[in-house]
Amino acid sequence: MSAAIDDELWSAVGDPIRRQMLDLLLAGGGGTATTLSEQLPVTRQAVAKHLGVLGRVGLVHDTPSGRERRYEVDEAQLARAVAQLSSVGAAWDARLRRIKRIAEAIQRDREA
Repeated sequence: MSAAIDDELWSAVGDPIRRQMLDLLLAGGGGTATTLSEQLPVTRQAVAKHLGVLGRVGLVHDTPSGRERRYEVDEAQLARAVAQLSSVGAAWDARLRRIKRIAEAIQRDREA
């Protein structure tokens, strides 16, 4: 997938309410906008908008459930997001190790 889609994915999970929603959906095996709004400090309309964002990036999918839609986390897309985060974390760990080695070398030179 392109970097733009990845940016959209990370923008979507960057919001704390959306992360809470993902947690609730995972813990409960899914839910509707109404059931989520009962557990979150936002209105049902706000929950619906957040679900729309999560749906556009593929983190949730929905199916009709009576008068509402039932949302579930797309575990494959979530796994892809986790893998990306792990990759970014590993890259930053390597950069920080290099910076530490450089700083230690500078410190040794100053002490010598």
